[in-house]
Amino acid sequence: MLGIAFALGASLCWGSGDFLGGFCARRASLWAVIIGSQAVGLAGAALVTLLTGHGWPGLHAVWPVLLGGLASVTAISCFYKALAIGTMSIVAPISATNALVPFVAGLALGERPAPIQYAGIALAAVGVLLVAIEPARPGETIGVGALPGEPAVEPEKAGALFGDPAPAASGTAPVPGRRAQRRAIALSLVAAVSMGLVLIGYEATSRYDPLWAMLGGRMSSATLFAVAFLALRPSVHVTRSALPLIVAVGLLDTSANGLIAVATTQGYLSIVAVLGSLYPVVTVLLAFAVLRERIAPHQLAGAVATLAGIALIAA
Repeated sequence: MLGIAFALGASLCWGSGDFLGGFCARRASLWAVIIGSQAVGLAGAALVTLLTGHGWPGLHAVWPVLLGGLASVTAISCFYKALAIGTMSIVAPISATNALVPFVAGLALGERPAPIQYAGIALAAVGVLLVAIEPARPGETIGVGALPGEPAVEPEKAGALFGDPAPAASGTAPVPGRRAQRRAIALSLVAAVSMGLVLIGYEATSRYDPLWAMLGGRMSSATLFAVAFLALRPSVHVTRSALPLIVAVGLLDTSANGLIAVATTQGYLSIVAVLGSLYPVVTVLLAFAVLRERIAPHQLAGAVATLAGIALIAA
């Protein structure tokens, strides 16, 4: 039960961070949100790990999560590029299947959930996919965040990560060509697999020290993003009102990383990964509760299916 609770806590933090990231994307450039939240998360992870007396466990323990940081950067880059050139209602659900990778890995390692838990996993997975299929609603939606801990952004702003020009403003979203859509699907698959590998890296390092799994992953991703930022030198814009939101996103992301790392030590990776992937439901529900955004019928059905799946898993 502890593993389930920690994994659900991670989803709550990731989903809340995505929601707040949607506000940040309106008040700051995408690079400002990413670099700022990465820096805050790194500082928070280092502070917690060092103040609790967790010394360096050795490279043999930390290298999986360091590689996970590289996979995380790959996932984020591919996801935002896919959003920039493809259709959100296709890109987001594909990317949200990232839990399938650690789920299969857990089964390969000999984990055997109970039959009722298999049913709950399937129900929760279908629910997340339904929630992630979000039709573009210009001027209303805060965007989509189908990767854990990454700001929910409007698709037209996703290209800012690569310096792509924003499309001209119009009442409807541009329809991507067939070639661009195929590229977006391929990039979404790469993003999903990469993020799944991140969770496997967290699980491997958590066997030695969950806090160093949290810190090592943030060290790796923050360093790589800093290098990319210095190489690309994108323009950065931040308003004063965005600063506390960026701090909150960084702290929530790091808290989620820590919770998911601990969760892998308390339960099956195959179950923890699925429960940790429920953050899109949190983001959509927060958008409804706080911003009064409309929830499409299929999204509401997905949220209900997810809750039912959680109940079956916990049973």
